[in-house]
Amino acid sequence: MKKHRLLQLLFLLLFSSGLSAQMPGEVNLSSPYHTVYTHLYYLQPDSYRPELSARAFNLPADTARAQELAIMLKQILDGKALFVRMEEIPDNPNYLDTLTKTNKHIYKLFPRELPNVYLERIDSNWYYSKTTEEAIPKLHKEVYPWGTDALIKWLPVERQASFLGLQAWQWIGLVILVLLALAAFFVVSRALRPVVRIAARSKYSNILEDKGKLFTIAKRAALLLVGWGVMKLLPALQLPIEAMVWLYRGLEIALVVLGAMLLLSILEIIRTYALRYALTTENKLDEQLLPILYRTGQILIVISAIIYILSLLEVNVTALIAGVSIGGLALALAAQDTVKNLIGSAMIFFDKPFQIGDWIVMGGIEGEVVEVGFRSTRLQTVDSSIVSVPNNEIATAAITNMGVRRFRMFKTTLGVTYDTPPALLEAFVNGLREMILNHPLANKDNYLVYFHSFGDSSLNIYFRVHIAVATFKEELIEREKLAFGILELANKLGVRFAFPTQTIFVEEFPGNGNTTPNYDIDPANMEAKTKEQLEKWKEKFVAGGS
Repeated sequence: MKKHRLLQLLFLLLFSSGLSAQMPGEVNLSSPYHTVYTHLYYLQPDSYRPELSARAFNLPADTARAQELAIMLKQILDGKALFVRMEEIPDNPNYLDTLTKTNKHIYKLFPRELPNVYLERIDSNWYYSKTTEEAIPKLHKEVYPWGTDALIKWLPVERQASFLGLQAWQWIGLVILVLLALAAFFVVSRALRPVVRIAARSKYSNILEDKGKLFTIAKRAALLLVGWGVMKLLPALQLPIEAMVWLYRGLEIALVVLGAMLLLSILEIIRTYALRYALTTENKLDEQLLPILYRTGQILIVISAIIYILSLLEVNVTALIAGVSIGGLALALAAQDTVKNLIGSAMIFFDKPFQIGDWIVMGGIEGEVVEVGFRSTRLQTVDSSIVSVPNNEIATAAITNMGVRRFRMFKTTLGVTYDTPPALLEAFVNGLREMILNHPLANKDNYLVYFHSFGDSSLNIYFRVHIAVATFKEELIEREKLAFGILELANKLGVRFAFPTQTIFVEEFPGNGNTTPNYDIDPANMEAKTKEQLEKWKEKFVAGGS
């Protein structure tokens, strides 16, 4: 029984001490907690006494300025949806600021949102600082723009009849705000359409094809502007702080999402213009690079929006990014080959050793480039099969790009028999040179046709010419024309090609006479035959005859 009475007495003492600490008319400024409590408690509708709230400022409490500053500061906190968590405010009279490393007797309520609003200890009491007094009017103008700062002075402060926690004038204000937002969106979205069209005007734009995309940009920009305006006007309704926190954060998140959607729309129109530009260039790698850059831009926009939203929800983004970075490092170590291939693809796009459609030779692989991706490059070989080569190997390999050749070389050695007279051999060589000079696609500045060497079984003529063709098929066609021309010129002049064999030649047999061929080496006849054959060759092959 005595123990029970002792507990009752202890409870009464604690309860009475708690009452005395919050007794109406009592002001306690001994710590940051008590000063903030004094400021906010005496501005609540049920305990509205601004002359006591003004004691939180180091000014005469009965002055209009002290009371005005106290009211304006609370309106700033409510308008910016900054909910004061009393349990987090220190109740230590000797509190030192260690968060911002000043080690002074100051305390900041919201260091990030309101860095110039803080309390400081003067003598044995805590007051809002002189810096806070000077900053309040400017902050109030920012939170309540467009004349709403004057409007809220006429709004009722004392609690009135309410429905779902809101008073009648607040419900009316919400309805008016929604109607204003709808009307503003209708007007602004249509006003922005010509502005967006003018801003997006380019020689690569197409009015009919791009109309829908441009209207989407105008619509999302209008939503963003109207949402920003609603967020600026919402504090004037003086909603309860709990509702204001949810509405304000919801509007901020919605604006971030709208901003990301607007950037994605702008990125889409940029991609469209860039693709049209890429189609006008010879470099086909641009068309492969654009989708990669477009996707990268989308990812960056979405990730940035998510990080910003998480910061609005008071998630420790720094710790989150650090954790993701560590995880990304571990993933990169586990996927080194993939990272190497990504770096290799970047090197291919920057160095541009080839482009789509080029025929390349790399090691034991050759084929036409059909696609360059993040991880690998695809080649189509002669038999039409597809070979995927990792970009890391391509970036470090020696590549022969056959597709960038200006000329295709036709080189061969013509071996004629040893019994060919020198005059006839010279006429044949001159005829070959004339054939090149009369070829419309041959490079006239860099051809070589010379009697070159004495072979084991032939007199060798070195023949080299460069032909201006773009594809392998065209190269084969022109090589065929030249080959037929060489054969027909030799046949016309009576030049015989030697076989790579060894034979026993008996110049004379008894009773059979001389077996050596009789060559027509008359200069006039050889010249006439050469001209006749060249004219036939030009008519048949060079001029496109069959």
